[in-house]
Amino acid sequence: MTGPSEPRGERFPDDGPRGGSAGGGARPGGERSAGAERGQRYARGGRPGDAGRFAGGDRSREGRFGVERRGGRRPARPAVDLPRHVAYQAIAAVHRDDAYANLVLPAMLRDEGLTGRDAAFATELTYGTLRHTGTLDAIITDAAGRDVQRIDPPVRDALRLGAYQLLHTRVPAHAAVSSTVDLVRAVGPGATGFANAVLREVATRDVDGWVAKLAPSAETDPIGHLALAYSHPKWIVRAFAEALGGDLGETARLLIEDNERPPVHLCARPGLADPVELADEVGGAPGAFSPYAVYLSGGAPGELPALAEGRAHVQDEGSQLVANALAVAPLDGPDGRWLDLCAGPGGKAGLLGALAAQRGARLTAVEVAEHRARLVAQATRGLPVNVLNLDGRTVGADPKLPEGHFDRVLVDAPCTGLGSLRRRPESRWRRQPADLPPLTRLQRELLTAALRAVRPGGLVAYVTCSPHTVETHVTVTEASRRCGFPVDFVDARPLLPAGMPGLGDGPTVQLWPQRHGTDAMFLAVLRKG
Repeated sequence: MTGPSEPRGERFPDDGPRGGSAGGGARPGGERSAGAERGQRYARGGRPGDAGRFAGGDRSREGRFGVERRGGRRPARPAVDLPRHVAYQAIAAVHRDDAYANLVLPAMLRDEGLTGRDAAFATELTYGTLRHTGTLDAIITDAAGRDVQRIDPPVRDALRLGAYQLLHTRVPAHAAVSSTVDLVRAVGPGATGFANAVLREVATRDVDGWVAKLAPSAETDPIGHLALAYSHPKWIVRAFAEALGGDLGETARLLIEDNERPPVHLCARPGLADPVELADEVGGAPGAFSPYAVYLSGGAPGELPALAEGRAHVQDEGSQLVANALAVAPLDGPDGRWLDLCAGPGGKAGLLGALAAQRGARLTAVEVAEHRARLVAQATRGLPVNVLNLDGRTVGADPKLPEGHFDRVLVDAPCTGLGSLRRRPESRWRRQPADLPPLTRLQRELLTAALRAVRPGGLVAYVTCSPHTVETHVTVTEASRRCGFPVDFVDARPLLPAGMPGLGDGPTVQLWPQRHGTDAMFLAVLRKG
């Protein structure tokens, strides 16, 4: 698996997740955890420390995999092969340090010199284990005869890694068990017998057999059944089902898609790259819907010359579609002043900036976090984009953000990121229903600020990477009702490519992984009266 496309909600391709102030920050309140900071340092090439990396012990007396060298000789074979060792360390960093896999894993792969099939195996083990943690934990609890939370964390993560290999890969059972026991010997030496027994019990059933044993009845508790069968928290499954009109069959298809390895999407910047030519250049294929999308099947997109030269950037196709929808929406009157109110880390600003260059317009990109504002400036270098390190909610109070000044405004609002769970496997276990009230309050404030910023007759696009109805329909309805301006909803469906299936009845649009192959992006387009 390669690096993920531009996420929304918990935006952390370049740093910590989105937080509680306009345009970015790590958490509500703008603080980032110490664990996330450690993950950042590691992602920038630093090492988090031998104790974390080698699970304790004096590195001067241990081999590469935490196995003591006796007589100064390297053991005949390492206790843990390198791909599994790296996967374990990445998983442990996620759970121990509140780190993010897309930050720590690439750094670990580079640090250990893993490439090709070994890197792909380590990546599959890491992301697969994180996606399926909920179901794996239920199985381990049953197999161990004790709650998984009572198992020592290093051993628990090793068991998750071993159980994933047993239930979701073609690794032979004896290899999955023996390699995991070797890993436990390195990280929790007193638990090798316990780990061996648990994994041998896990191996007595396939994943369908375990689901049949442990999942609630699909007839009496369909949400609980789907949650365990497809490894999502129940509250998220319930939110998805509500957004899909109660269709549990399609909800199951969405959950399955969330657990699949997503492709990397590139955006060929208009005026700078032709998508067909870019697809040939990178060995990919043109996208199905976005006129700028290119699909990659593998490789490391960060190493592509097109990205280094500013001709393209990594961006989910759904993210491209909603940004482009704002640019193509019919507009009467002047059309030279565009605004991206929550611009970090810069994917949509990059696309809008390239479109603005073709049309003689200029984009103002606002980002509240200074480091993310620098990312936006980097992402839009050479384009007609002015980056402001401001809180987007200060429209009217800051002379750089006057009211009634802009023709087109994008509000790419901070959200739970439930629409990008396939790209952010750990986020499904970190988000909680309690996250919604502060986020939805922030979303309403940002959308209200956007409606103040746009001129009469101008357009505002409200976008989230979440299908949760509280973050989509409720937020946009409440904000438009309370803003104090006359607002009309524009039918967003004609603003997307002709022939796209499953766009609903309008005027808003919800994209879906299982329908469109994109992240679950929501789009509402408003015209100020």
